[in-house]
Amino acid sequence: MKLLAAVLLAAGLLATIAQGEQPPWPDKPSRTCFFQMLSSMDSEFCRGDLEVLYPELGDVGCMYIPKCHQYRRRLSREWGSPRVRYPQADKSKKYVLVLVDPDAPSRANPRKRFWRHWLVTDIQGADLRTGDIKGHVLTEYVRPTPPPRSGYHRYQLRLYLQPHHQGITLSPQERASLGAWAMESFVEHFHLGSPVASTQFLTKYYED
Repeated sequence: MKLLAAVLLAAGLLATIAQGEQPPWPDKPSRTCFFQMLSSMDSEFCRGDLEVLYPELGDVGCMYIPKCHQYRRRLSREWGSPRVRYPQADKSKKYVLVLVDPDAPSRANPRKRFWRHWLVTDIQGADLRTGDIKGHVLTEYVRPTPPPRSGYHRYQLRLYLQPHHQGITLSPQERASLGAWAMESFVEHFHLGSPVASTQFLTKYYED
């Protein structure tokens, strides 16, 4: 019966086309999105179940941002800061969140590496559990904007446990420039240690 139905359907479609009518499917490319996870090398950075949530896309941790539905353009031009959720956060602790691009201006020539896109301190663990983070913003969120023809960029989020009663600031030199940030020196100076969780997503210029 299924074979007979298929034959009849095909015959009907051929008759429709022969009569000059449009077939019952749009003559347009498929708009199906393919969400690709990172390669094994890049996926090793993703540790600790840190979630990075953008509109429509959901958690983009450890994945490439797809070009379909203008997601890359909207990430670079429209959407504000993501919700960042860490379900394992200790409610009694404070945290530091860092978002950097280690591939500025390109992964092949990262002379301005660790371009600072976001830096928030004094984040309450309870807020991290819900993804509604509040805290002391040292660097306002800057959208991911890879330059044209620079390939994929990694956008890395690192979450640190903030030392008790530790006040964290940026130097005047650091405030003056987002690029070529000495992130490792910053982490060492304020005794942040290793991230308790980290993740990254990859995207490139939206017209490439």
